[in-house]
Amino acid sequence: MSQSQSESSIEMAPVDGRQSDLATIPQASARRVKLDPGGPTPTEVRRWRAFSLLVVAYFMTIVDLTIVNVALPTIGAKLHFPESELQWVVTAYGLTFGGFLLLGGRAADLLGRRRLLMAGLLIFTSASLACGLATSDTFLIVMRGFQGFGAAVVLPAALSIVMNMFPEGAERNKALGIWGACGAMGATVGLLAGGLLTRYVGWQYIFFFNVPVGAAAFALAPKIVPESRLHTERRRYDPFGAVTVTAALVVLVYAISRAPRVGWAATQTVVMLSAAAALLVTFFILETRVEAPLLPLRLFRLSTVAGSNAVGFLLTGSFYTFIFVGTLYMQQVLHYSALKTGVAWLAASLTSVACAGLSQMLVTKTSAKMVMVLGMVLIGGGILWATQIPTDGNFWHDLAGPFFVSGMGTAFAFIPVSIGGLAGVTERDAGVASGLLNTSQQLGGAIGVAVASSIAASRFHTLIHLGHRNAAALTGGFQLALWVCGLTGLVAVPVAFVLIRRAEMSKAVASAQQPKVAVAVAVD
Repeated sequence: MSQSQSESSIEMAPVDGRQSDLATIPQASARRVKLDPGGPTPTEVRRWRAFSLLVVAYFMTIVDLTIVNVALPTIGAKLHFPESELQWVVTAYGLTFGGFLLLGGRAADLLGRRRLLMAGLLIFTSASLACGLATSDTFLIVMRGFQGFGAAVVLPAALSIVMNMFPEGAERNKALGIWGACGAMGATVGLLAGGLLTRYVGWQYIFFFNVPVGAAAFALAPKIVPESRLHTERRRYDPFGAVTVTAALVVLVYAISRAPRVGWAATQTVVMLSAAAALLVTFFILETRVEAPLLPLRLFRLSTVAGSNAVGFLLTGSFYTFIFVGTLYMQQVLHYSALKTGVAWLAASLTSVACAGLSQMLVTKTSAKMVMVLGMVLIGGGILWATQIPTDGNFWHDLAGPFFVSGMGTAFAFIPVSIGGLAGVTERDAGVASGLLNTSQQLGGAIGVAVASSIAASRFHTLIHLGHRNAAALTGGFQLALWVCGLTGLVAVPVAFVLIRRAEMSKAVASAQQPKVAVAVAVD
């Protein structure tokens, strides 16, 4: 095909007199798309209406990462949780969420993205109902794990549908900008919603809230969301890869969470950390040998994709952990109620929303790489500012500044990370790449919370043994955890400079001004 042809709109011949105009898709990807004849015809699909439903599904899964934080003391008291086990209400969700995202992306590509979206919504909604009905700590943790699994099915299916509905360029950047802003906002909205529901109707309703939303999304999806999948003769998966990597992460987090009690040099800790490392090595060996790997290592040949995933891991490892530690500080040291804690986090949430438009403009008009770096500097700097928290802290004097600065950082960081993590990815790898991007972010948050909890607990016990009062010991533990958290955010700066190619990021954004190849996909 000549250069002039490639820059013009190309139509594929209709089959049986039927033809669609679902979306503008890169020509190389067109032959891989197969639309289910039973679904809505492409001419009936309104992309932005479908996008709205997908954003709601995504937002619901992100909110659930943090909505339990402010309710943890209440849940612990009602279900008689041991203090050391409370973090598993958060990490059980994050680990299964991150651990099965890659398998969810692969399954979505092969079985149908809308079909998997609906299956995930059904699992997530059912697990949410079960969480609200929980009467024991073990049952709640298990159901939180099922919630995470449902989210792992929903998220890559939803994002790969977005990738296929919108061509790389202005419309996709706009959609990903909204998507990234919702991700940045979801964590803090979860805190506010958790505070309101816990205060006025009961902790169970932080889970019951998902039921009508999930049910409505499930009912509407077949009517307004297009179906698509990879057209291949053989469907192969990698369940052993998913089980191996998830087991490795669970063992790792369990070892980290237990270390303050049994000792970092204890035989139990060393054995479990070694087992986690062995499982991770096994996972990567499997990925080089199976026919259809869960994580195609070829994705890491795209330096910008690899770098954006690394930054995404450090982003959530710092900011989501900041939310966890900051929430505990406000409730355990300053004695804020669940509602007051949630309202306090509005400083970060509203700042993030207010700066989302500016971030999108800067990404388009300047250097997306530098916007990402700026965001991580603000996140890391804001968290380090918060290390000065005292035992008798005041919100406006000690917390408002760090909340505003880090909230601004999330707006600047999430959007370019979303673009960089998917820039240049073909339709063939859309589900896996979106799963990888979100895996990095969810695992960053889950591991970050586990590490911060361990550091804070170790420091707390040390200070108590030295004779410090309870409030002072708690504050000292939180301060040390925040130091590690803030430095984690700043580590993303050299990572971005080394791994992310400015030209690749610029190409992804500049494609908004370049002619695209419009393909009308025939329905067979």
